[in-house]
Amino acid sequence: MNLNAVHHVAIIVSDYERSREFYVDKLGFEVIRENYRKERGDYKLDLKLGEAELEIFGIAGAPARLTRPEACGLRHLAFRVEGIEKVVEELEALGIECEPLRTDEFTDRKMTFFFDPDGLPLELHE
Repeated sequence: MNLNAVHHVAIIVSDYERSREFYVDKLGFEVIRENYRKERGDYKLDLKLGEAELEIFGIAGAPARLTRPEACGLRHLAFRVEGIEKVVEELEALGIECEPLRTDEFTDRKMTFFFDPDGLPLELHE
C-alpha cells in the first residue's frame, strides 16, 4: 500500500457564510474552489493550508455535534505552529478565544484549543 499523505479533511457547517469568513478571512486559508450545488442545496468550499486541503460543506439543517470532543468521528483539527503565544495573541485580536496554554504530556510541546463557529475543536500545537 502506498499512502503518501493526508489529502484533505471535510467538515459540515451550519452557517456557510460565517464559517467561510472564519476559515478564509480570519485563519487565512486559501480558496481553491467554491461551488453551490443546486441539486443538493448546499455549498462546497475547497480550501488549502500548506499542503493540506479542508473541504467545507454548508448544509442547512445538519444535526449539531453531539459532544465536544468525545463523539465518534473527527475529534479535532490540529495546526502546527511556531511561537504559539504570538498565534494566540493574533487569534484573540480577531475575537477568537483560546483556552489556556498547556503542555502535551506525550510530546512535551505547548498546545491549546480554540473553536470554529460550530464548536469544532481546533488545536494549536508547537
